[in-house]
Amino acid sequence: MSRYWHTLRWLKPVQIYGRAWFRLARPRPDQSPPPALRIPATHWQRCARAASMTGPRRLRFLGVERELAGPGDWNRADWPKLWLYNAHYFDDLAADDADARAGWHRELMRRWIAENPPPAGNGWEPYPASLRIVNWIKWALAVEALAPEAVHSLAVQARFLRRRLEIHLLGNHLWANAKGLLFAGAFFSGDEAAGWLRKGAAILRHELDEQILADGGHFERSPMYHAILLEDVLDLLQLDRAFPGALPVDLVATLAAAAPRMLRWLRVMSHPDGEIAFFNDAAFGIAPRLAELQAYAAALGIAFDTAPLAEIEALPDSGYVRLQAGPAVLIADIAPVGPDYIPGHAHADTLSFELSLHGRRALVNGGISTYDAGPLRHRQRRTAAHNTVTVDGADSSEVWGAFRVARRARPFDVAWRREGDTLVVHGAHDGYRRLPGRVYHARTWRLDEHGLEVRDALTGRFSGATARFRFAPTDPPPLTWSSSAPAAIEAGAWYPRFGAESSCEVLTVHGDGPAFATQFAWTRQ
Repeated sequence: MSRYWHTLRWLKPVQIYGRAWFRLARPRPDQSPPPALRIPATHWQRCARAASMTGPRRLRFLGVERELAGPGDWNRADWPKLWLYNAHYFDDLAADDADARAGWHRELMRRWIAENPPPAGNGWEPYPASLRIVNWIKWALAVEALAPEAVHSLAVQARFLRRRLEIHLLGNHLWANAKGLLFAGAFFSGDEAAGWLRKGAAILRHELDEQILADGGHFERSPMYHAILLEDVLDLLQLDRAFPGALPVDLVATLAAAAPRMLRWLRVMSHPDGEIAFFNDAAFGIAPRLAELQAYAAALGIAFDTAPLAEIEALPDSGYVRLQAGPAVLIADIAPVGPDYIPGHAHADTLSFELSLHGRRALVNGGISTYDAGPLRHRQRRTAAHNTVTVDGADSSEVWGAFRVARRARPFDVAWRREGDTLVVHGAHDGYRRLPGRVYHARTWRLDEHGLEVRDALTGRFSGATARFRFAPTDPPPLTWSSSAPAAIEAGAWYPRFGAESSCEVLTVHGDGPAFATQFAWTRQ
């Protein structure tokens, strides 16, 4: 009961009554004729995205390729829900070289309409519906006009979405719902479309203020989701140019102000290899890379900061700090797990970090490969999957289920500074205070151009503490280590993308005293 209480106590009332409303309210699809279409002013410019269709009926998502052979395949119970969601997103319509696959897309849309009658099935759930509405409209603006039956279906989808908003989930789901309504409201004209625009704008005004922090970061503290929402912001700015005057002026101004801050945040949270750091739910291949988002922003004429990053770059509202000394880049997590009422993408990774050397990853957090509830998902969220300290086998935050957190770590005593040639970050958390010994964990990173020292200190009663440092499995730069406590190399795993696993080595340091330190050294080359 304690775990349920500490999970539920943080929920907003709307998440509780909204869940009941969502289950009980079953609106009927409105099949009336669609509103008239607006005439676009510009051709749609795509953000880079890898193609996911490998044939007329074959799709590849999350590292797995399957064939949608018949109507039942859209909702197969023996296929992962997330894979099926991806099939309903229609992301390939906005992917690279989509024009060359226009025939496939035309047929897939025709099949979807015929094989997914409203309102049953995965495709009519609000999140995939939101993404599909956007992708169909992007395709219509970039490739060719939609067939009349697709235009009608799009209107039916928008009407249904308007009555199935995910107020019980909030976060990036409600954001996606708002984006879908804004796209539909701009694509169509008339009073009905104006209503979609008003609702989408009202939601997004609130969510922009709630979800985008002052330092530009997304409040769920996941670099992957941050990049997804940054693409959304850029998409909406382009939508305003495609249909001038459709979106409210104040909303466009807020989006335009957010984009450069969000781009800079992603620069800080990306490694020298151009890919995101792995904190909370994060994996390669889901969101556009930093360079792709910068190119997209540049194509839209959006100015953003390109000055070299400083040796210390702090994101105080998000809770991350980036250090750069010589060939080393370190990104440290001194952040809360996320918003209290929606920590679904959080990991028990407080006071973890990642390190790159000479442009290559050296120390990495474990990553993710699945959202399916089970032992693997749980293991990937646990503290032991991250470069930080476990105490008596416990997690710093009580992650459970696929997207749940009960008692969670709170960071405090956070600071960063330069001491001569050394860059220093310090932080502590109270996640282990729930243990009988009421333990606190504090960590100090000391980085210079030749090496890194990680000092861990524990106060309170405990039997044993373990610090883990996961070495990157592919082409790691030369790195030597030493420790003041007993240490050994163990076998581990790294999950860089959905459906993928790589073997790696993990340095495991066993600290049975109140303080211990681990040193890493390298050459400048």
